[in-house]
This record gives sequence, structure tokens and C-alpha cells, in this order.
Amino acid sequence: MNILRRLPLYRLLLLCGLALAAGISATALALAVDSGQKPPTKPLAEAVHDALAGPAVEGVSASITLTNHLLEGANLASGAGAGGGLASSPLLSGASGRLWIAKDGRVRLELQAEKGDTQILYDGHTVSLYDAASNTLYRYTLPAPKQSGTPAHEHEVPTVAKIEEGISHLSSHATISKVKPTNVAGQPAYTVPISPKEGGSLIGGAELSFDANNGVPLRAAIYSSTSSSPVIELAATKVSYGPVADSVFAFTPPAGVKIQEVGSGSSAPTSSPQPSSTNPVDKPKLTTHGHGLSAIAVLESKAATGQKSASDPLAGLPKVTINGVSASELRTELGTLLSFERSGVRYLVAGSVTTSAIEAFARGL
Repeated sequence: MNILRRLPLYRLLLLCGLALAAGISATALALAVDSGQKPPTKPLAEAVHDALAGPAVEGVSASITLTNHLLEGANLASGAGAGGGLASSPLLSGASGRLWIAKDGRVRLELQAEKGDTQILYDGHTVSLYDAASNTLYRYTLPAPKQSGTPAHEHEVPTVAKIEEGISHLSSHATISKVKPTNVAGQPAYTVPISPKEGGSLIGGAELSFDANNGVPLRAAIYSSTSSSPVIELAATKVSYGPVADSVFAFTPPAGVKIQEVGSGSSAPTSSPQPSSTNPVDKPKLTTHGHGLSAIAVLESKAATGQKSASDPLAGLPKVTINGVSASELRTELGTLLSFERSGVRYLVAGSVTTSAIEAFARGL
């Protein structure tokens, strides 16, 4: 059974999201395009159908390269208290590493760095990120999917007509350019460029390259609306297919690890932010406001006591005033991050929208 065919849609989207994001966040991924054999030119629906109908994939092991241009020109000073630690993270500074995907959808991404490797793992229910430099483990448990009857044919290869129907539906929200035959990590592949029709976001578009023989994603890239070069790009430089041992996904952090459980929540799309509680929260709480690419995320956590500037990796960033409170502001090609404290709560406000939109939203919290 093809590995992608076995995954429910929400997990497949998450898998692509992990490749893109390492992140939700933000990064640029280096492309390894070989001059090897390219597949024949085909319409997108036919290329997708033939790839999914290809040989079964029991697992994926790949060497990858992550290149990050997100923080270039973002005015990050050096030093731990001025964003230096943030800038040195392999997720944001770029790195090489390894990627494994099991047949059942488990994922492990390992990025190598001088101060210790960064690990991202997904077990089907929880996304874990381990930062060796700070010996901190961040965990986010996904909301349970809605239960529904599973048709026996759910994992069958969709027909070309069904794929065309899906492309047509996506085309109401995005412009899908002509598929391009290419070669990634020595594998014949197709690259699909997509650009959003929705306005209000700094995301200009994305590209996904998949193996022409089995549909496995080999490269993903995100573009800014202000640049023709990828801001975020993740690509395989070498790939092999076959079973991945369970031990690969067994990760035990070192002793003394700090564990941060990230809560979740959401709000209905609104034209203005909803009032937020001023009581300190015991654990970080993540909420989203709005919808689509212009949505704004808010992470609330209990403010650290004493030596505030030393404990805040964003303290050295340029400052703006939000309702009389000094806030640190990080501007990038893909959006803005705002950090400030009020009434014992630390707020991180982020979105792929203009700086003025983020500041206006923060003033309404």
C-alpha cells in the first residue's frame, strides 16, 4: 500500500506542514536538484494519479538540507539576550540533517548544529520539538479528528477525474501553475507552483516537488510576496525507500530536560481580536484569530519573574509601544512577531501579515 494513500488527509497535510515549517514558523530549505533523468510532461491530475499508483513505499530515509533566509535583515543583534540564541537555532539559521518517515506516518526530522541537534518528531498524535542548546522539549498534542465512517475504498488510488475535481476546488482559493518535470535528489520528480488568491498575507506562494514514481514529497518551498527567491525551502539531497526501524522514532531526551506543554485553542474568524484573560496561565496556550493565510496566532504564557530582559531572547529587538507597554518586534519577509508582557502574562503575537496589522491586533488584546 502506498504510504501516502494510507494517511488521512489531515495527517498528510500535517506531514507537508512539517516539511515546510519546521515550523509554523518559518525557515528556508535548500534545494538539491540533480541534472538526472526527468519524467515526461503530463497534466497535473495525471502526474498525481500515476505517482500514487506507483510502487508501494514502506518508508523513507533521506538526507536533507534546510536553508533559512527568514531572519536576513531582521536586525537581530548578537548575544543571548538580544536574539542571538534565536538566530543560532538550526530551524532559523539553516542546517543539514536527516528525515525519516514510517509507513504508518510517523516522522522524525533531525537538524545538526554545533550546540546540539534539534529534533522534531510526530507520532500520529503529538508533535515534539527538542532543542539541545537549551535542553528543552516542546510538545503539542493535536486535536482529535472527527470520527466518521471509513469507506473501504478510502485508501484506493483516486481516479484522474477525482483528482481533477480536487484541483478545481483548490483553484477557487489558489492559482496552480503548470506542473514542471524536474529531478530532485536523483529522483525524477514533478514540481507544482501554487500562489494564493486570498489577499492580506505576505506569503506569495509555494512549491511542492514529489517523486514521479511514488508520490513522496522531496522538496517544499515558501515564497514571500516581496521576493522571487524562496524564503523557506526544504529538500532532500539523497533519498532511499524501505522500512524504517521503530528504534529511529524512540527518542529519550537527556536528564534535566525542561518540558513545555503547548496548549491549543481557536477562535472563530473575527474582524477584531477578542478580549484575553489577564490572569497568568499555568502553561502556554495557543489560539488563532481569523482564517486562512492572514490568520494571527497568539501564544500566552506566564511571565518570568526577575531579570526579564535576560530571560527574553527577543529583548534586544527593535521596540514599539502597545497600549503603553514596550514590545519587542521581529519583522521578516513572511510576517511579524511581537512579544510583550502585561499583568503577569507574556504574549507572543505572530502572523503572515503586515507589521501594522499585527500591531493593531495586539492593541486590541
